[in-house]
Amino acid sequence: MLKKMKYVPIDDLKIYQDAMEIAEVIHKRVMQFPPIDRYSLGRQLVEAADSIAANISEGYGRYFYKENKNFCYYARGSLFETKTWLTKAKNRNLISHEEFSQLIQDLNILHYNLNMYIKSIGSSNK
Repeated sequence: MLKKMKYVPIDDLKIYQDAMEIAEVIHKRVMQFPPIDRYSLGRQLVEAADSIAANISEGYGRYFYKENKNFCYYARGSLFETKTWLTKAKNRNLISHEEFSQLIQDLNILHYNLNMYIKSIGSSNK
């Protein structure tokens, strides 16, 4: 007899929730940058942070496991890009060392969890 697999909505996926939360924190902070920085570095930072959750979501909606993994790899790349823009923001005194440290810590945790998720894709296929 066939068993119906449990469906988990994207909104219940922890890495997706965390990526969305990090992006919102970053967006809120970028909106406090001076205009020139908001529209240059800030725009790049927000786009990179938004891309993490967007790629997780797009991969989640793909039919094949390999496609899902590929989009998770893109999400991981966006995560590293986000770290680069955060470093630039810190170096230009747009965010405090404390804000930087907290966001980097959150991104490191997300990175670890994203790697665990990538490893799990397709493995629970029974």
